[in-house]
Amino acid sequence: MTTRTEAAKFPEIRVPAGLTFAGLALGFAVGVMLAGTPALDILLRFAEPAGTLWLRALQLTILPLVIGLVYTGISQTLEAAGGGALARRAVITFCVILLASGTVSAILVPGLLTAFPIPERAAAALSGGAAEAGTVPGFAEILKAMMPSNIFEAASTGAMLPIVLFVAVLAVAATRIASEPRRQLGLLFEGVAAAMMVVIGWVLMLAPIGVFGLAVTLAAASGAEAIAALAHYIVIVVAAGTVVLLGCFLFGVIAGKRSPFAFARALVPVYAVAISTQSSLASLPAMLGATRRLGVRESTADFVLPLAVAIFRATSPAMNMGVAIYCAYLTGTTLGPLALVAGVLVAFLVSLSSVSLPGTLSFVISVGPIAQAMGVPIGPLALLVAVEVLPDIMRTLGNVTGDVAVTAVVDREPQADPA
Repeated sequence: MTTRTEAAKFPEIRVPAGLTFAGLALGFAVGVMLAGTPALDILLRFAEPAGTLWLRALQLTILPLVIGLVYTGISQTLEAAGGGALARRAVITFCVILLASGTVSAILVPGLLTAFPIPERAAAALSGGAAEAGTVPGFAEILKAMMPSNIFEAASTGAMLPIVLFVAVLAVAATRIASEPRRQLGLLFEGVAAAMMVVIGWVLMLAPIGVFGLAVTLAAASGAEAIAALAHYIVIVVAAGTVVLLGCFLFGVIAGKRSPFAFARALVPVYAVAISTQSSLASLPAMLGATRRLGVRESTADFVLPLAVAIFRATSPAMNMGVAIYCAYLTGTTLGPLALVAGVLVAFLVSLSSVSLPGTLSFVISVGPIAQAMGVPIGPLALLVAVEVLPDIMRTLGNVTGDVAVTAVVDREPQADPA
């Protein structure tokens, strides 16, 4: 079986992450310096609508993009699972780790935010009053939401959970139809996803302007208070990713029966590439070298690692859940156990659909559906995306650790023909 990578299916998109962060910093600086002056009032006439329009354009792209990516991601995972005993072991291991990753975050992040709450004034500043607190439905409402009477009505109201579940079921059902209509259906969803990624790429090219407008508006209302919330946010989300990284490391050492020192030495050059590129795909050659140093059979590594790069991102559920939960605390949305379960499920499905793209782009694609499934307003994402360049380093480090760990673990099993 040949595993196709996302680079072969989707267009290359470059997102100005550095400029977006610069727009955030400049917006805060200008807003603080001009506070209380007539010049700020004039600037806000342009900055506020620019930020609002950019945020709406960002929200507009999420639903069709997620529909296309979830279908193609689930289809690719099911195709991989049918590729032999080695592939099935790898895919099952991926799924277990992804579910565990989201579950850990659902437990850890609320605990961290309780022990180390967001500074009150900073939280009020960062939420910006852009959206009212979400209303978390009860058990009966969640069950009804999972099975709407009209999927198009659910789409029009932004009900993400039933849409993701419906598309996942459709992808599974497509495996039972003839190959030709299945291929045509797959091409349709691939085309939708590819086209929408181009659109969201255009929207994110305007991120420096939109984030600048939002930052100026925010600084005018709160001064520098929001900077404290952004720093707090980075620490909390990176903590969730760190726990996953350590868990994957221990998994590779214990289940893979490797020395912790040998495992750590093998990962050093992988981490060097991961930090510099923030891309699992770009780290693939280094990961292949790491598995050679760990004594993994070449046939296993050459099959499992490209598969892992295509469909497995260990930190995605944990860190994406962390962002969504943080947004809930920012906006005063109460998250009950059922809302967290819904978030873990959507985080798992969306993680299978994530692609090897710049962190800024995958941030919007992945976090939006999780937050919407839990009833959390996504307005704060427009500012949080500007600092994603920092948590994205931890995302990549955790992902490459998971890739190497799973490859080492499945290699301990009897060798099987991957094809």
